Amino acid sequence: MKRANYTLVSEFVLQGFSSFHEHKLTLFVVFSALYFLTLAGNVIIVMIISIDRHLHTPMYFFLSMLSISETIYTLVIVPRMLASLIGLGQPISLGGCATQMFFFIMLAINNCFLLTAMGYDRYVAICNPLRYTVIMNKRVCTQLLLGACSIGLLVAIIQISAVFRLPFCDKEVAHYFCDIRPVMKLSCEDTALHDIINFIVSSLVIVVPMGLVFISYILIISTILKIASTEGRKKAFATCASHLTVVIVHYGCASIAYLKPKSENTRDQDQLISVTYTVFTPLLNPVVYTLRNKEVKDALHCAIGKKSLT
Repeated sequence: MKRANYTLVSEFVLQGFSSFHEHKLTLFVVFSALYFLTLAGNVIIVMIISIDRHLHTPMYFFLSMLSISETIYTLVIVPRMLASLIGLGQPISLGGCATQMFFFIMLAINNCFLLTAMGYDRYVAICNPLRYTVIMNKRVCTQLLLGACSIGLLVAIIQISAVFRLPFCDKEVAHYFCDIRPVMKLSCEDTALHDIINFIVSSLVIVVPMGLVFISYILIISTILKIASTEGRKKAFATCASHLTVVIVHYGCASIAYLKPKSENTRDQDQLISVTYTVFTPLLNPVVYTLRNKEVKDALHCAIGKKSLT
């Protein structure tokens, strides 16, 4: 019977925020505002970095790549989520679900390793300032970018191949997008082995880059504390503050979502945690780098000033 049932499943239905039925309109308004702010913020960052020649440095190269990745990341998930909140949600085919999951995994991992590359950039800038331009040349930056993208692509292919090889007996996905755990719960087969593999993969792609970033910051802090002048220490810390803020929130949310025990939270709690890294975290990047970063703020003011003069 299970085999017969699974052959009939050709599409999934994303249940979305069915537990928050009374608040759907409020959620739609809030998430829509955050979504458009995220898109606008990341587009502005990419444009400012491309226009202002003072920002043509490795640090801002990685920031622009992160902004592009975050923009695509939100486009993959949020529009369908918003449609479901106002009753326009449609069933999603197996192929559509696999595509959404593929881009979600690839871009999420890509973001993790881009933040690691940015951490390495800050390490070289502060710990080896005289060799910065030699070490962080265009070739190295390109290799770090390609490495981040390749790891994301490889893991996404492996995860998608494992999940969609399973037979499915149910089509009601208890989530607002095709995430790995909610989709695997619909399988007719025991997914214990898949759960273990998924946990190991998640641990590696979160803990490894997070560990590399924190090692970089241990070395950075030890170097900064050796700087004699208070002004020099403040300036060095200021160059890292924006990146460190994004890193803590990004890896913190990812760890809570994917490294916690399987049955620790309820479905509603899981969805609220997911909202933090699919809606709020992508907005954090433009907010932090425009409000806390003096170089980006100066470039933005300069661009606005030029536009007003013309």
